[in-house]
Amino acid sequence: MSDTPYHIDVASIRRAYPPGTEAPLLLLDFAAWLEGRPWGSVGCFDLVGQFSDDAPIVDGSPLRDRFALVFRPPEGSNVGAWLTDGRDPGKAPIVVLGSEGQYQIIAASIEGLLAKIALQRFEEDGEWTDFTPHEDVEDATDELAAWLRGRLGVRNLYALTKPPSGLPDFAGWMEKWCRDREAFWEAHPTTASLTSHLAAHRPQGKNSWDRTNFEVGIAGAQFQVRVLRRGRQPVEEAAAIEPVLRQLRDEMWRAHPSLGLWYSMSFALYADGHIVPRFDYEARPTIDEQPADLSEAKADLLRAPRPERWVPAWLATS
Repeated sequence: MSDTPYHIDVASIRRAYPPGTEAPLLLLDFAAWLEGRPWGSVGCFDLVGQFSDDAPIVDGSPLRDRFALVFRPPEGSNVGAWLTDGRDPGKAPIVVLGSEGQYQIIAASIEGLLAKIALQRFEEDGEWTDFTPHEDVEDATDELAAWLRGRLGVRNLYALTKPPSGLPDFAGWMEKWCRDREAFWEAHPTTASLTSHLAAHRPQGKNSWDRTNFEVGIAGAQFQVRVLRRGRQPVEEAAAIEPVLRQLRDEMWRAHPSLGLWYSMSFALYADGHIVPRFDYEARPTIDEQPADLSEAKADLLRAPRPERWVPAWLATS
C-alpha cells in the first residue's frame, strides 16, 4: 500500500463544479501538494470529481449545480461542497452523502476540512475516520498542517475546525428531496405506463424488495432495452415502450436544459408495481452490444446542447 500514490484527477475536480463556478484555488493547491504521496498518508480517499448523478441520492441528476463532490472514500460515500445560493464556493460547507443514507455537514469550508484532516479531528470525533491516516502508511498530517499554515497564513488551525453555524438543515433538506422524488416518480405517468406495458415481467414474489431490473440505451435514432435476467435479454415490449421513454427523455431535457439528454436509463420494477429509475448523462450507451453510434449521439447533443464543461469526453471528440 505504501507504494501506491493518491488517485488525483484535477480535470474531473474542475468539471465537478457547475458551469460559471470554479474550483477553489486552495483545493487545487492541495491536489498539487498531495500528488505522488502514498495513499493513506493523510487519509484514505481519492481526489476525483463526481456528479450528484452517481451519489446515493434518489434521482440526483437535477442537483448537479448544488454539489461539487471531489473526495471519494473507499466505502462508497461522496464528499464535497454543498453550493448553497450565493455562497463563495471556497466558503461552501463540506458535506457527506453517505453510502448508507447519511447526510451530514462535516466542515464549514474546504479550509475547515483540510484543517480537520491535518489535526486528525476526525479520529478525535470518531466519525468519518477515512479522513485519518492509514495505520500501514507513514503519517504525513504534520506536513499537511505545516503546509496549510503557510498556505493560509494562519497559526491556529483549530479555529478553522469549529462546527459551522447558521447553515440550513442539510440532512432535512436531503431527506425531503429523496421523499419528494420518490413520490414524483411513483405518480409519474411514464412509470405507470411502463408498469402497464411490462406487467409480464413483474416479480411474482411477495417480498416488497423483489424486483426486475431493466437497462435502456438511446442515442439519436438508436434505441435498446434489455431485461437483466440470466444476462441481458431482449424485451418483447420494446416497440411499445420506446415512444414512452423518448417522450420522457425530451420532457426531462426541457425541465433541466443544462443536463441535455440522457443516454442511458436503468430502472427496477418492484413486486408492488412501482418503478425507481436512474438516469446516466455521462457514459456512452451500448446498442446491439456495441458502443452507440457517435454521429447519433452527437445529433442529440446538437439538438439539446449542454455547457461545454458537462459534455463527456467521448462525446466531445471530433
